[in-house]
Amino acid sequence: MTYEESLAFIHSHKRFSGAPTMMHITELLNRMGNPQNKLKFVHIAGTNGKGSTTTMTANILRHAGYKTGLYISPFVLCFRERMQINGMMISERELAEITAEVKQHCDAMGKNGSEPIEFELVTAIALQWFARQGCDIVCFEVGLGGRFDATNVIAPPLVQVITSISLDHTAILGDTIEQIAFEKCGIIKGGVTVCYPVQELSALSVIMEQCAIKGSTLVQPNANSIEVLNHTLFDTVFCYRGLELHPSLAGEHQIYNAVTVVETCIQLRLQGFGIKDSDIVYGIGNTHFPARMEVLSRKPLIVLDGAHNPSGTQALECALQQLSTHKITVIMGMLADKDWKDSSARIARHAAKFIAVTPPSPRALPAEQLALAVKQHCADVQSCNNIPQATALAVENLGEQDALVVCGSLFLAAEVRPLLLAHTANHHKTTK
Repeated sequence: MTYEESLAFIHSHKRFSGAPTMMHITELLNRMGNPQNKLKFVHIAGTNGKGSTTTMTANILRHAGYKTGLYISPFVLCFRERMQINGMMISERELAEITAEVKQHCDAMGKNGSEPIEFELVTAIALQWFARQGCDIVCFEVGLGGRFDATNVIAPPLVQVITSISLDHTAILGDTIEQIAFEKCGIIKGGVTVCYPVQELSALSVIMEQCAIKGSTLVQPNANSIEVLNHTLFDTVFCYRGLELHPSLAGEHQIYNAVTVVETCIQLRLQGFGIKDSDIVYGIGNTHFPARMEVLSRKPLIVLDGAHNPSGTQALECALQQLSTHKITVIMGMLADKDWKDSSARIARHAAKFIAVTPPSPRALPAEQLALAVKQHCADVQSCNNIPQATALAVENLGEQDALVVCGSLFLAAEVRPLLLAHTANHHKTTK
């Protein structure tokens, strides 16, 4: 099996299949010899901030000298981003080899009508790779929800983490914060649970209840003990637990994600992990994540963010409020199954020009529909047939003191990022 054939096989599987169940992933891993039982985990669930929290934690453990697996989703630039060890993605050869082995088990399961869905297949491949490579620990991000997520097949982790919870995937997880929090808390299995510091009270009450029911010690950072020394879009410095921290990821919410990571690492330290303060400072200060409020250029300012739900766009809106001296152009594309009306309204009201585009996805919201909805919030609204056209329109008159913000679906981010990087490189060459 080639790398291309392995991706084709993975993507040929359904994203969802009937009522949620752990039966298929359990059977698949049983057939594979249960590689997850050879590993130790930090398990991370939540609505927003999972990827940032997971990656910061992994970077700290890696800097502390541990062979650290990282499992995240979705990917932005390359499928292999989803599984990494010590910052290195799985190779094309290894992915193809393990997929070929897993395919044999999937074919056997298919004969009994129990073939796994796509995310279960990817999770099994990652677990097999981490086990074969002898990882000391794996930072394991939940895909969707928690209770019936394929990652929840693991035994009790060293620490389970609940990041910020808000409304998203309501058709699957429930249409209230309490219902969604309950699903996220499905990963709690005793031990220690670290919780985001500024959780909504309705979510926090569910987290506290589930920790009590499952005998898990709840640790929540004290937001009032965070001393912010400087906070701009480019430079944030704050003190927490005697550490001066410089998060490399932009946005006020990253302060809260970072202190969640600090508490997670303290819990690992209490369990025997040799994590120094300098490891924590380094990991938080050296985490880079494509399309997570990513600054691609400073003059002119170009920001790429995969915010696609009200909580995510609220965080982006906080950043936009710091750009009051800039003329802001927005490119936005959304999926129709997201709460796009609220999300687009938050962003459009800060835009001097708003360009709607259709993301490359069968679930995409048509650009014309998005443009029509935001006209009440922005005077200059246009729609484009494709992403290259939208990018060209956005950058043609972009001045040094202007800002371009691209946000919405990660499908949009993946296609637009190389276009923006190419524009930035050419711009800097011509202005030297």
